[in-house]
Formats: sequence, C-alpha cells, structure tokens
Amino acid sequence: MSQPTWNKPLPQPTVASQPFWDGLKAHQVRIQQCEDCAHWIFFPRLHCPQCASRRLAWRDVAGTGKLYSYTVARVATLAEFSDEMPQLLAVVELDQGPHLNTTMVGVAPEDLQVGMKVRPVFDERPGSMTLLRYTAVDSLQGDVILAAPAQASAEVVADSPALAPQRQVSSKDLAAMRSLVSDQWTDWSNDFLVSQQLIDQFAALSGDDYWIHTDPQRAREQSPFGGTIAHGMLVHALASRLRMPMGFAVVDFNNMVNYGSDRLRFTAPVPSGSRIHGRCRVKAVESVKSGLQMTLEIAIHVLGNERPSLLNEQVILYM
Repeated sequence: MSQPTWNKPLPQPTVASQPFWDGLKAHQVRIQQCEDCAHWIFFPRLHCPQCASRRLAWRDVAGTGKLYSYTVARVATLAEFSDEMPQLLAVVELDQGPHLNTTMVGVAPEDLQVGMKVRPVFDERPGSMTLLRYTAVDSLQGDVILAAPAQASAEVVADSPALAPQRQVSSKDLAAMRSLVSDQWTDWSNDFLVSQQLIDQFAALSGDDYWIHTDPQRAREQSPFGGTIAHGMLVHALASRLRMPMGFAVVDFNNMVNYGSDRLRFTAPVPSGSRIHGRCRVKAVESVKSGLQMTLEIAIHVLGNERPSLLNEQVILYM
C-alpha cells in the first residue's frame, strides 16, 4: 500500500509541548497541572501562570468539555485547506477549565451551539503526528480518523453522479445543435483528488519540475500560495477525469476531433491535496467546411471555491 501524503501545515512539537503530542499519538488527551496550586494548564508551559511554580505534572484527562466559541470559515484560512470548506474553527473549554483551539468534525454548521457538550476525536496524520479535533458528544463521528492512503494517478472515478438518460442530437441537424447553446452551466461533475504524487508524476512526464509544484517545504516558505500547486496544464488534462452531466449526446458523425481552444485561462491556483470538480456549457455551434464545430466552455473549480481555477473554450469538430 502506498504511503499517505499530506501537504498541509502540521504543528512542530517543542520541549514543552512534546508530552501533549505524545499523548495524542496514544489517543489520550494529556494536559499539565501545577503540583503546588493544583491549577490546570493549557497551552503547555514551563511554569505555572497562576503561582509561577515550575513543578508541573502531565495528567491524562477525558478531554471532554463544552463548545466555548466557534467560527464557520467559508474562505480557506490557507490555500491547502480549500478542500475542507466550510472549516468549523472552535474554542473548547475542557472540564478542567483550560481552553484550546480546535476544529469541529462530524457535525453540521447549523447544529453548532455555544455550550454544547463535546468529546475529542483523534485525527491521524501521515507520519507520526496526531491532531486533536472535537465533535458533539452524541455525534456518530468515530473517536479516531485514520489517515487515508495516497491516491494513485489512475484514481478510479467511483463517485461520479448517476447520469440521466441523454437526449440524442444529430450533428447533421444544425438547428437542433444550435438549440444546445446556453448561458446556463450544467450540474457539477464528480470530484477528483489532485495529490502531490500526481503533481510529481506530471512534473516528471512534462519536465516542468519548478519548485512551486514539487518542493512542498520551499513552497510553504516562499510561495505566495502557501504550498505547492498543480501545473495549469495538469488541471487542463484532468478535465477528462470529470464526468459532466451535459444531458445530451451528439450522434451521426464519423469522427470527433479536439480542434483546440479558442481561449484557455488559469484563473486560480489548485493547491496540492485539493479536490476539483467541473461543469460546462455549450457556447457556440457553427457549420464549417469539414462538418460541424461546437465550442464547449469548461470551468474547473477547487471544491468550495466560487472562482474557477480553469476556464477553457474547447473547440470540438464533428465530421
């Protein structure tokens, strides 16, 4: 089985915080308590903020508490999180009193209520890191989220929407073909993961191994996008992975040729680890010497992003 990949920022344990992260790896919430004044402490420190004692002990706790505050973020806090919209950013008050920042999972935004009882969820990340999430105490969410294996470049489109029976339109019927022209977009296609592994494979194939695509550490430090992004031409090629429910099928032709693009624009980045989906519309139909020419406008978006990442006016020739 391939190793999981992860291109999102992860915490960097310190000497003071390492026992906390070790506890999460063991699926145990662990916080400090002062041995002199019994004050409970979080975030991890080297001395008690109550009495300044350095006699601090790590204690295992249930990790339960209540929702102290939350924000529903509908714009990604970082580009890498664009596939997680909306993010349910929260502050939880533990039963022992300390507050901690977290993300709610397994609960709909409209079901969040300040004061609701919550319990911990241990989110396994690739490598040795486990993150602490929270969910409603009566949620069906499991106590552990396992890291998913990396998707291969030949990911099977198993989540394609069921396509309705298609209306057949003859390429020889110009009026019928022109009736397909519309300002309305189709419904969304299936979605597809643009993994770092896929980006690296495209870089090797195309020879474009510029660091903004293939060096996650440098991209986090220097890229304006906060991480690696997919090549524009890779996103263009992935249109074939998206099953767009157009509602019609062109028939009565001998050959169909991709004649190129009238216009191709890369309007927003696709961060590594994003999922993309698309939709399309027929922009123009005209009769040409060799047959019939259709211009199909394709828009590919990162899931949750209103702005498309790619707009392509693809010209298809039916002969």
